[in-house]
Amino acid sequence: MPEVANFVWQGSKQITASLVEKVLRQLPLWKVEFTQIHAPRFPHLVDQLEFLANAVEDFAEGVYKELPYVAVAEAVFALLYAHRKIDLIPDDLPPLAHADDSSIVRAVLIHNERAFERYAASQKFNWARVTSAP
Repeated sequence: MPEVANFVWQGSKQITASLVEKVLRQLPLWKVEFTQIHAPRFPHLVDQLEFLANAVEDFAEGVYKELPYVAVAEAVFALLYAHRKIDLIPDDLPPLAHADDSSIVRAVLIHNERAFERYAASQKFNWARVTSAP
């Protein structure tokens, strides 16, 4: 996982305020798109993407200001990555489809676990729903 974490770190350094604004405008459509992901090998992926999208929105809208910016930048990177159809493992290549998306999202959640756990608690969201095995 260190390679994935480094990939996320490098990618998150490219996230600018204007890119965050662009992503925020697209998030409502992306949330619908993410619900269409069929990835039985990665049962939490859709919930994790929704969680990250909500965290980014709540941070941007001032609903929850305590997220460190690095957590927001990494979340935006993960959302952008998951939205792309062509990435390290194309989404139309079963059974590996979404393995890379899941790895990126998990790396973000693990790296920022305490911050996201506090966010989940503040929103009365079941953190285990995002992180536990089904």
